[in-house]
Amino acid sequence: MESALTARDRVGVQDFVLLENYTSEVAFIENLRKRFKENLIYTYIGSVLVSMNPYKDLEIYTKQHMERYRGVNFYEVSPHIYAVADNAYRSMRTERRDQCILISGESGAGKTEASKKVLQYYAITCPASEHVQTVKDRLLQSNPVLEAFGNAKTLRNDNSSRFGKYMDIQFDFKGAPVGGHIINYLLEKSRVVHQSHGERNFHIFYQLIEGGEEDLLRRLGLEKNPQQYQYLVKGNCPKVSSINDRNDWKIVRKALSIIGFTDDELLNIIASVLHLGNVQYGGEDSGSAYITTETQIKYLARLLGVDGTVLKEALTHKKIIAKGEELMSPLNQEQAASARDALSKAIYGRTFTWLVNKINDSLAFKNASVIGLLDIYGFEVFQNNSFEQFCINYCNEKLQQLFIELTLKSEQEEYEAEGITWEPVQYFNNKIICDLVEEKFKGIISILDEECLRPGDASDITFLEKLEDTVGGHAHFLTHKLADGKTRKVMGREEFRLIHYAGEVNYNVNGFLDKNNDLLFRNLKEVREQKKQKKTKICKYNISGLKSTQFKNSLAKLMEILMSKEPSYVRCIKPNDAKQAGRFDEVLIRHQVKYLGLMENLRVRRAGFAYRRRYETFLQRYKSLCPDTWPNWDGRLVDGVSTLVKHLGYKPEEYKLGRTKIFIRFPKTLFATEDALEVRKHSLGMSYSQKTKYRKMRQSAIKIQAWWRGILACRKAKRRREAANTIRRFIKGFIYRHQPRCPENEYFLDYVRYSFLMKLHRSLPKTVLDKSWPTPPPALVEASEQLRKLCMQNMVWKYCKNINPEWKHQQKMVASEIFKDKKDNYPQSVPKLFVDTRLSDDSANIIYPSPQYAVPVTKYDRNGYKARNRQLLLMANSAIIVEEGKLKQCIDYSSLKGISVSSLSDGMFVLHVTCEDNKQKGDVVLQCEHVIETLTKVAICADKMNSININQGRSVVDTKLLFFLSLNQNFVYEISILY
Repeated sequence: MESALTARDRVGVQDFVLLENYTSEVAFIENLRKRFKENLIYTYIGSVLVSMNPYKDLEIYTKQHMERYRGVNFYEVSPHIYAVADNAYRSMRTERRDQCILISGESGAGKTEASKKVLQYYAITCPASEHVQTVKDRLLQSNPVLEAFGNAKTLRNDNSSRFGKYMDIQFDFKGAPVGGHIINYLLEKSRVVHQSHGERNFHIFYQLIEGGEEDLLRRLGLEKNPQQYQYLVKGNCPKVSSINDRNDWKIVRKALSIIGFTDDELLNIIASVLHLGNVQYGGEDSGSAYITTETQIKYLARLLGVDGTVLKEALTHKKIIAKGEELMSPLNQEQAASARDALSKAIYGRTFTWLVNKINDSLAFKNASVIGLLDIYGFEVFQNNSFEQFCINYCNEKLQQLFIELTLKSEQEEYEAEGITWEPVQYFNNKIICDLVEEKFKGIISILDEECLRPGDASDITFLEKLEDTVGGHAHFLTHKLADGKTRKVMGREEFRLIHYAGEVNYNVNGFLDKNNDLLFRNLKEVREQKKQKKTKICKYNISGLKSTQFKNSLAKLMEILMSKEPSYVRCIKPNDAKQAGRFDEVLIRHQVKYLGLMENLRVRRAGFAYRRRYETFLQRYKSLCPDTWPNWDGRLVDGVSTLVKHLGYKPEEYKLGRTKIFIRFPKTLFATEDALEVRKHSLGMSYSQKTKYRKMRQSAIKIQAWWRGILACRKAKRRREAANTIRRFIKGFIYRHQPRCPENEYFLDYVRYSFLMKLHRSLPKTVLDKSWPTPPPALVEASEQLRKLCMQNMVWKYCKNINPEWKHQQKMVASEIFKDKKDNYPQSVPKLFVDTRLSDDSANIIYPSPQYAVPVTKYDRNGYKARNRQLLLMANSAIIVEEGKLKQCIDYSSLKGISVSSLSDGMFVLHVTCEDNKQKGDVVLQCEHVIETLTKVAICADKMNSININQGRSVVDTKLLFFLSLNQNFVYEISILY
């Protein structure tokens, strides 16, 4: 955690104990604001976790985060609910002592979500088996069931828990969750029959109506419209945008099946409550009430399994026992409606208790270690506070008392264990308030119970008067009658005020007696006994005493449970009433900080020393600040820490050395040490970084070298084994080579075949005239002869494939008739095939497509015999001379009189053209490297085979032409051009 101290100016401190001005509420809230702004919703007060509801999803609850906190020291990582859960789990395993996690805060602060995160953490990180996985599933699935039946939408929270819950998570000796047990407290049954504007009844009613299947709703007699039921329209809020009742119903049904609910009687009871709410009354002239909705009675009789006539009478009459005789007294409309609502609340309350017991049965396990999880109402202060707020705040007083006692106790025990003198801490002991509420015979609860049970006309006002007479002089109690003039202006005549540890709360006594009685008429309790078939005990009611006494006894048992365990605390804070992400309402938060007792907790924690760490942790972090402890300290840890703090200049009043820990009194001392470490890091950082990098690189190189040497050795050994096996197979095959093919000689025979084929591949005949062929092994004589024939056929096919189609025109024969024994370079042209084109560039072909023959030539001007590069293209009807695709001359075959060429090896020839046509320019003198091929093509295309004149020997030659050729061609030769 110390690693984050350098950023304390921006994100605040992770532990409120390190606040310098720890007595300032402003500094406390400012630290909350800094952290909330940075989405750091968790902060410590020592071992207490303060949690702010972010009202948005944060990526801090993944499996990777769980692994980060698993098995890590509490202060080594940043504050988190997982750190609290893991610390409790490790303490349970190592110290063999039961633990409990107390989660408190007002509605909407995130208590339910915090308990879910704890359960999820244990479900994922703890050991598992097939049985354990089943238990994990049931533990997790108990949440949606309890939320459906015990949570509701309120003005402050869309998923507000309307009951207190304590859950024991049971672990076996391996640390695996194997069971659980749930205790519920103070279910808000009044919500069943009435909701404030903008609030809803319990979730299960809306989930059943919105998500229930058609057949199910038809069997229950329900309609898919919450507006049809009186118990669901009081708050005028049947739908909420943030709640999907249809999807939630699917989750609840699945959870019920996992936990082990196989029948639908639970849904029968829920439906019966809705039908009870729709029971309507009329009034007779005598004032007696009668039921006007017979259909509802029929549904109720069937769903509850009771006699309809008996139920109808019970809802309109009450049974009175006078002088041993039972009398049925009719009820008026108001009394009948109250009886109906009382029955609805009783049915739902007992159903919820039965549901919790069923869940407990499915999770039952004996002889296990336990981690308790308490999720209960936080301190509540509303505009109008009634009996429910009185009980809730009384519970929080008890929890605060326990919290302070255990905090002081743990502090004192740590000091004593470390051999440091404990200095008594002055704090507000709220035992005086707890006694005011619960003291026998004189406490508020005793007075309330006495007023409920006494004969006569007891009322809420007489209860208030009794309070004034009995506890009127108490310093923490006040009424309108006992208050001064200024206080009377803000207090009603029907209110009394208690000064709690968290502040003053005014309670209105209206309804206190009725809510404390929580009575049903006797005949309503006996209706169940008249049913025809017994199905369950859900609706069998017994008188169990006054509600406040029940709650007081349950709370006493809860305190005993918590006192027997090692506690951890989570304090949840709601940042605003609008449920908006990023909004920080300072007034609301200050109010919660006060009634959660956070400042009191901080003051107790800071009464001694602000910071404490084990010697090894402290020395490991700060040893670089002292030359004597850097880089290593070889002596006792306490001596090393003593040397270090003396070098740092700690004053005696700033610290104490215990048996295993150092205690630092002031945060500024720790901050100064942390700042010095930051400065020191800059000087050590480079060398340390380089040294660390070198070590890592060296270790990496050694690992890579060792790995690679191993790989090479494995490869070498593998090659040797394969070579040895190959040699063995070869030798054995050679021995058995004359025998038929068998496993012993198949490798050798295959090798012989392979060798022959490779030799044949290297020495195949190149021409059809080559008759050479390697001698095959005996096994391949027949196959070799077939290969020889195939090879010969292939060569013949290739040869035929390469023959130019112009052979069909007997071009070589034509050339032979014209030039054989007449021109010296004819023999050189015989081995070469005649082709259709000698041009490497197709530009001329693009402009003049599909020539029958194309060849590059050199044209000599008639005047001056200047050489020019041209292309000769033979078309169907003419021969054309082009220059880079541009037409220079076109010679019609009909205008071609003849062709002259010498008998020598030169490439000169002349095309004789008639000059009668103005388009013709006269004879053309050309030179070509492929003169035999060219002239043969011209003769065939122009049909002039007999018009080629070959001059044998030297004739009269143009002197200018010979001189020009001798200079420009770099050779001397003779040519005759016949005119």
